[in-house]
Amino acid sequence: MCLAAVACGSDGLIIEVHPDPKNAVSDGAQSLTPHAFADTMATYAGAIDTALSDPDPWHAFCDYIERVCAMQAGDRGFADVLTLTFPTAKGFEADRDRAYHGFVELIRRAKATGRLRKDFVPQDMILLLMANAGVVNATGTAAPDAWRRLVAYLLQSFAATSAAPLPAPPAPRSIYRALLRLQPKGTSKNGHNSPSR
Repeated sequence: MCLAAVACGSDGLIIEVHPDPKNAVSDGAQSLTPHAFADTMATYAGAIDTALSDPDPWHAFCDYIERVCAMQAGDRGFADVLTLTFPTAKGFEADRDRAYHGFVELIRRAKATGRLRKDFVPQDMILLLMANAGVVNATGTAAPDAWRRLVAYLLQSFAATSAAPLPAPPAPRSIYRALLRLQPKGTSKNGHNSPSR
């Protein structure tokens, strides 16, 4: 239902979290327990700690991306959640912030080795996760490992040896708006200017 809501232009999602989904008055079948939700987010944030402890920054960078994309693929209900933001969920956002700042450090280290292209920016990870979520959701159980090929292609494109000029990355504010699933004022969902009213 989350994906259907996003496809219909929803600006947000409600993720049901209940301490006892079996006995919930409503929506128990689609609810996560707080523990399950917290564990998933802690695993996501903890992946950066593993990467930062790797002595080879390029290997750490690639392994982190593969690990997070595997998490998306392994938990199809969670695949789209990594590309959203929840400003009022402080614990969730704290884990995301910790992972973000760790990833910025991982980028810095990988660039220092000369193996990561110089124009890679943190926003590129968000784009990668959005693309991966799309592949995971589109291929489902019909081709459950298709995401691996996409990620391998993208990792190769991130290598400094592959570097050719790219268009400018989206501004951090634009990426944040995308995570909120907001549209710029005066545009329709397809990005075209909407008529003034």
